[in-house]
Amino acid sequence: MSVPVSSEAAPAPAAAVPPARARRRRGGGSPWRCLRTPSMRRWSAANLVSNAGTWMQLTVQNLLVLQITGSAAATGLSLAVQAGPGLLLGVVGGAAVDRWNRKVTAMVSQVVLGLVAFSTAALIGLDLLNMPVLLLLAAVTGIVNTIDGPATSLLGNDLVPKDDVPSAIALGSMVHSAGRLAGTALAAVAVGTLGTASAYVANGVSFLFVAAVIPSLRPAAHALREAAQTRRAPSAPRSPAAEAPVGRRRAPSRDKASEDGARAGLTYFMSRPRLVALVGITGLSSIFGRNYQLTLVVLVIGPLHGDQGDFGTVSTVLAVGGIAGAVLAGRLRRPTVRLVGVLAACGGLLQVAAGLSPGLVVLVLLVIPMAVVESLSDTAGATVLQTDPAPEMRGRVLGVWRSAGTVWGLAGPPLLGLLLEYAGARGALVSGGLLIAGAIALGGLRHRRITHRASGGRLPVTASLAPAAGLSNA
Repeated sequence: MSVPVSSEAAPAPAAAVPPARARRRRGGGSPWRCLRTPSMRRWSAANLVSNAGTWMQLTVQNLLVLQITGSAAATGLSLAVQAGPGLLLGVVGGAAVDRWNRKVTAMVSQVVLGLVAFSTAALIGLDLLNMPVLLLLAAVTGIVNTIDGPATSLLGNDLVPKDDVPSAIALGSMVHSAGRLAGTALAAVAVGTLGTASAYVANGVSFLFVAAVIPSLRPAAHALREAAQTRRAPSAPRSPAAEAPVGRRRAPSRDKASEDGARAGLTYFMSRPRLVALVGITGLSSIFGRNYQLTLVVLVIGPLHGDQGDFGTVSTVLAVGGIAGAVLAGRLRRPTVRLVGVLAACGGLLQVAAGLSPGLVVLVLLVIPMAVVESLSDTAGATVLQTDPAPEMRGRVLGVWRSAGTVWGLAGPPLLGLLLEYAGARGALVSGGLLIAGAIALGGLRHRRITHRASGGRLPVTASLAPAAGLSNA
């Protein structure tokens, strides 16, 4: 095209196509725009296969533990052992992802996870699998996942232009949901015809399929630039954003970075107010909201006098709303923490309304926007988390996030259970929703006051309305 791409080179002609219209012509506003990239199409297909395999294994895993031990407590122990490395080693795994080649790291981690699945299937077939061995395999899986999680997440984002990252994350959410449905259905067929070991074999094959696809993936231009900057980081001056974790010191050597990478990641994370705010918002929402499979079942069966079929209806509506929210989230371009906070606060208020629902019909009508808002908030938050940090710190940031997520994932259900016990279903939903919305509102007011004070009380109206007021992507 002859239209200049830089406004500094020449003024845009009067008849030039407006940028928003040009983006629409190219599909820039489509929630599926990330699929314009061939590598993303291959990656999404591989992820669909992988998710189906994972859910096949997860569907039979608890059954397998019960068959071996006959204890429900042992089932919880196996899940805790697998989640434990995410709490203890999340930051270390993220630091490794920042130091190693991302494609090689993701490929090797997928192969290792495949070998673990094949080993489990072989032990089942030979009748040699016992509880200590199963716990050891669960711990190995958890350790590998501390590396595989951030590596595969960042690898997927590298395949598309930066503005299409929200579309890629939203598509990943839909692929996850589709894989879950397919995996649980296939598990029943596989176990019924071929036995429990077949689910592990299928999962192992799915890991190897992803590993085979990775070498064909081609990063987008921005990812190649960031990778080049990261390689120069040890010897070149660092940007102010990248300098944050090490103050005014010169960039450390590779060996030194290897020693204190985890500590540097935590320091970097805590020095970024946006990331700290994102942890607070998501943690509150995860503990006192979102656990709808727990709170809404108590509400439906209890105060609303429904039955299991009624809760099945509510669960179905939740799933449909989540998919609709993921489609809408795909239209986001550069979401901010402010947007995440607004969506989470809206979700809290909708939760309050759900707690006050007079009947099942009203609850179903409220559940739809609740699921949509949750899906939008998740995609917006994941986009900020994976694009805001300096390129050489993103693995460590995801590692810190994994550790934090493990904390509220383990602490949330027991705390919410206690709240349900003492306040009832309506009280838990109403008080939890008010706590979420109130805390976010107070945090927003505090941020506004700090920003106003830092500007000497002369903050322009336009600045106070701009998304970049301390909360946008850097």
